[in-house]
Amino acid sequence: MPNPPTFILVHGAFANSFSFAPLQAELALLGHRSAAVDLPGHGFEATFPAAYQAPQDLKALAAEPGSIRGVTLADNVARVIEVLERAKQNGPTVLVAHSRGGITITAVANARPELIDRIVYVSAWCPVELDVSDYYAQPEMADVDTRSFAATLVGNPAELGLLRTNFRTADATALAAFKRAFGADLTDDEFRTFLNTFQPDENLDAGTSADRAQATTWGRIPKTYVRLAADASLPLAVQDRMIREADALTPDNPFDVRTLDGSHLRWLVHPRPAAELLADLAAR
Repeated sequence: MPNPPTFILVHGAFANSFSFAPLQAELALLGHRSAAVDLPGHGFEATFPAAYQAPQDLKALAAEPGSIRGVTLADNVARVIEVLERAKQNGPTVLVAHSRGGITITAVANARPELIDRIVYVSAWCPVELDVSDYYAQPEMADVDTRSFAATLVGNPAELGLLRTNFRTADATALAAFKRAFGADLTDDEFRTFLNTFQPDENLDAGTSADRAQATTWGRIPKTYVRLAADASLPLAVQDRMIREADALTPDNPFDVRTLDGSHLRWLVHPRPAAELLADLAAR
C-alpha cells in the first residue's frame, strides 16, 4: 500500500507550531502523521523581552530589538520548502495553512508545486487578484475594525522593523476586541489560554503581486478551502471572494470547498471536526 500523507501545518500571524498541538493529537488518534512548522522568528526563535513579563515595562518594550526583524516572506518560504523536502521522502504531503500562513503556502506552491500533493487553506489568505493589504480596503472587509487593536500596538514598526502587539494587556476593551475578532465562541478561559500562546512580534513582509497565486504552478495542485463560518477577522465574504478568484484563475482545478462552524480560533481549540475533515482529505 502507498504511504499515507504527512500533514504539514503552517501557522498564522503572531502564532507558532504550539497552537497545532491539540489538532495534531486528534490527527494522531485517527492514524495520521503531521509536522507543525515554526516560521523564522517564531516558536523558540521568538523574542519575549523581560519588559513583556509582569509587571510590564511598555516604554522599554517599545525599544527592545526582536529576532524577527528583517525576516521576509522568502525566508518563510525557504523554511516550509525545507520541511516539505524532508517529508516528501516518506510519501505524499498535504500542506495546510491558517490565516496569514496562507500567504506563505501560496508562495511555496508557486515555487515548488511538485512537493505538494494537496494544498489546504483554513480561513487563510489566498491572494489572487489583489495583494493582501489591498483586500482590507474591499467591501468584504468593511466590518473588520483594525483600529480596535491600536491600543495594544507597542513601538514604531518602522523603527523596530517588526510589528509588536501586547497580547498580555489587561485592558478590558482591548481584550474584548480580540475576543470578538478571533474567538467570540470560546469561553473566556479558552480565549485567554490561546492568547497566551501568541508571541508579541510578527514580521512586516506580506508579499507583493509576484507572490499571488500563479496558474501555471500553484494552479496545478489539488486544493481545498476550509471556510470558517463565524470568522470575524477574515469574514466569510472575503473567504468566498478568494475562492471565486482562485476558481476563475484555474477553472479546470477549482477549490474543493468545505465549511466548519466557528470562529477564527475555535477549530484549533476544539479540533476534532477539523481533524476528521483533514483525515477525509487524506483518504481521497
